[in-house]
Amino acid sequence: MSDVRVIIQRDSEREERVVTTGTTAAELFAGERSVIAARVAGELKDLSYQVQDGETVEGVEISSEDGLNILRHSTAHVMAQAVQELFPEAKLGIGPPVRDGFYYDFDVEKPFTPEDLKAIEKKMQEIQKRGQRFARRVVTDEAAREELADEPYKLELIGLKGSASHDDGADVEVGAGELTIYDNIDAKTGELCWKDLCRGPHLPTTRNIPAFKLMRNAAAYWRGSEKNPMLQRIYGTAWPSKEELKAHLEFLAEAEKRDHRKLGSELDLFSIPEQIGSGLAVFHPKGGVIRRVMEDYSRRRHEEEGYEFVYTPHATKGKLFETSGHLDWYADGMYPPMQLDEGVDYYLKPMNCPMHNLIFDARGRSYRELPLRLFEFGTVYRYEKSGVVHGLTRARGFTQDDAHIYCTREQMSEELDKTLTFVLNLLRDYGLTDFYLELSTKDPEKFVGSDEAWEEATETLRQVAEKQGLPLVPDPGGAAFYGPKISVQTKDAIGRTWQMSTIQLDFNLPERFDLEYTAADGTKTRPVMIHRALFGSIERFFAVLLEHYAGAFPAWLAPVQAIGIPIGDAHVDHLEKFADAARKQGLRVEVDSSSDRMQKKIRNAQKQKVPFMVIAGDEDMANGAVSFRYRDGSQENGIPVDEAIAKIAKVVEERAQV
Repeated sequence: MSDVRVIIQRDSEREERVVTTGTTAAELFAGERSVIAARVAGELKDLSYQVQDGETVEGVEISSEDGLNILRHSTAHVMAQAVQELFPEAKLGIGPPVRDGFYYDFDVEKPFTPEDLKAIEKKMQEIQKRGQRFARRVVTDEAAREELADEPYKLELIGLKGSASHDDGADVEVGAGELTIYDNIDAKTGELCWKDLCRGPHLPTTRNIPAFKLMRNAAAYWRGSEKNPMLQRIYGTAWPSKEELKAHLEFLAEAEKRDHRKLGSELDLFSIPEQIGSGLAVFHPKGGVIRRVMEDYSRRRHEEEGYEFVYTPHATKGKLFETSGHLDWYADGMYPPMQLDEGVDYYLKPMNCPMHNLIFDARGRSYRELPLRLFEFGTVYRYEKSGVVHGLTRARGFTQDDAHIYCTREQMSEELDKTLTFVLNLLRDYGLTDFYLELSTKDPEKFVGSDEAWEEATETLRQVAEKQGLPLVPDPGGAAFYGPKISVQTKDAIGRTWQMSTIQLDFNLPERFDLEYTAADGTKTRPVMIHRALFGSIERFFAVLLEHYAGAFPAWLAPVQAIGIPIGDAHVDHLEKFADAARKQGLRVEVDSSSDRMQKKIRNAQKQKVPFMVIAGDEDMANGAVSFRYRDGSQENGIPVDEAIAKIAKVVEERAQV
């Protein structure tokens, strides 16, 4: 046997090794139990891959991002095998890894029940213990069609070879190169147990799956299109250890408690009535208070920063969106047109920027007016597919805190710096503190404007971002076609990442709208345009804060800042006078004068997550005082009324949490 030379890459270390022809990646990493696949020339391979002369081979650990995807994809195969063993009539769809887990779609006569999921999970455990080997096999298109003749969805995927989409998960099944089938081989007999069309790679055996759990099932359209058949999707999760699975399930339980849809109902904040439609929320009085306070504070801070408020209508002639390019680039996300005024098409607006451009262009502009900062709480409407609509975080009608800044090229750097600083400080005021920044740069295949303009703008954004001293993550090719952007990402109280604000340069719209200002030398000059959505949308930010605080808002945002709880009926008047005095100080105070016993009133206030429970009995009334009970159950007794009101007011003014 001849020898081959390979380089084993471990982080920054490179080890050259001479091995015999036919040596597998598994043999290179023998003894390294955490390595479950290999990376060769940037391509992921099974450990059964035979290394070639001159190749650089890197071990893929199960806890890495690629390793987790391989683990979860292999677990999806085990689940699909279990389903077909229990439900032989089930036809296979697609089964990709997704964030924190995996899913597989099945065509079955009846939806899966909770009992079905338990049976499937038990069958998966049996398959896992059998230690079946994942074996890759290259096949021709014709052979694949013959082998999978009873799997209509797989036949469709074979036809997608070379054009499969990542968005619907089809690219885990077929790519642009070889067509492959993965066989599950019995460890003892070598017999074929199951097979699936798949690109791989996979774990060496099913025994390499340490911990998994099936989570839920749901209906899903084949490949995400409402024109296609409805399939049944089973979601699961898989982790490198039982401890990590347990921690993840605990995290999910906490996230479920914080679900803004659940809290919105429990705290009587908002609802999404079926009679109005999916993705269209109404805010109840208490939710309306929170939203108004959020907007009022934002409005005041914008005024302090030199923004000017504008208002635009909810609908416009289609011609405006032809000018802006939205009908070319964004038509699928817009509601269908309404024909008015003798056949003229009107659209609900999906964005505010075209109308703000018309405000800029309503009269001649001078360099002396720049930077011009236009700001609006503008309601927009976007047609989201029903499968992706999710409470307030993915809605069809929502209000953006939308700003568009017009400035000179010389002002661009300072304006971007000011804008990013303002954005971060305002988010901190609402209680978010853990940030990183993402810089999205040009897609070489899709952009407008010159390379020089992009390079200047990107470098300016990079410098502005680096000044903040926050982690900066590159997003190569992630920018929209009209300019680079900075995204502000934040982590909430339980460590989830949310994209918040975006600051986007735009080389496209000033050209399309022929925007100009008169420069100091009298020439007509294009302004630089900056898009900036700070919250993203009021509704989405409301949901993020609701989940971040688990409904226990700081007092300044709480719909009811204090509630009076009398020990007996004789103490109601004392608390009503306290509430009247507090309201005159601008505080939101109620008194529970119901016939409920005091302990039930306290439980009700705790359920409503009121920051201050103000309790009064005989001694308090005699001394002109009240007692505080806090959310955590601690208490402070005998506080003089004026002092108690001042204390609540101070907590509100300082935007503190209690």
